[in-house]
Amino acid sequence: MINVLYCGNDKVFDGMLTGALSALMRTETAEPFVFHVFTMDASHIKPEYRPVGEKQMRFFGEAIKKYNPGNSCVLHDVGEYYAREFGGCPNESAYCSPYTLLRLLADLVPDMPDKILYLDADVMFNRDIRLLYDTDVSEYEYAAARDHYGKYLLRPDYINAGVLLFNLQKMKQTGILAASRGLLREKKLLFADQSALFRSTTRKKLLPQRFNDQKFLHKHTVVRHFSKRLFWLPYPHTENIKQWQTERVRKVFGYKEFDDVLDEYLRLKERFTQEVNDG
Repeated sequence: MINVLYCGNDKVFDGMLTGALSALMRTETAEPFVFHVFTMDASHIKPEYRPVGEKQMRFFGEAIKKYNPGNSCVLHDVGEYYAREFGGCPNESAYCSPYTLLRLLADLVPDMPDKILYLDADVMFNRDIRLLYDTDVSEYEYAAARDHYGKYLLRPDYINAGVLLFNLQKMKQTGILAASRGLLREKKLLFADQSALFRSTTRKKLLPQRFNDQKFLHKHTVVRHFSKRLFWLPYPHTENIKQWQTERVRKVFGYKEFDDVLDEYLRLKERFTQEVNDG
């Protein structure tokens, strides 16, 4: 069983779909995938903070079963846990959204697997997911790669929390997630959940950059993370291009490696939009 976790509101649907398709299309295995999705209604913070919808999950579930009938997805409404742990905390206005905090609730949600791969929605697989998922984390709380900029600006071992291979059993033993939530309740942190997790860590496994490449795509890259990055030409500026912005990915980055995945995504997205319009 390959267990994957996404977190977010209804806007993560495109990221979930492209990310899952890339993992399924790049991986040859008889093992079924289980995609867990943490969501909640946070419209009291911003009107657009709506939960992942049942129609989205039903369509997502049908799409992933094409690759293995045993594949499945589970939607978890974690609003109750969020309200108890983070409601009114200084980090509700996190650098992205309050949904970035949801991964830190994984130890509270019943029946979660001991080993699970958390992924940001702007992540795609260039190679077999098992190259990452089969990493031995039995003696660690989690495995993660260094943050591309943070390893220079903050600390050499500063991690990027967009790709986290959780040993949830160990995390419950050490209390790392509870400690992270405590920090977030106490004061505003620069990178919210990422900073809290890093500060609370007792033992992590550092992965090579190819498991969370936030700037480039190489042949050996396993995970391409489409996070905000710096461009020097035609003048120094940042761009935040996501993989579901297919034309920009092809034009700005010049990538052809994901063409099969993105073409399938566009076909599915058109079908989903038609189904929604038809009611």
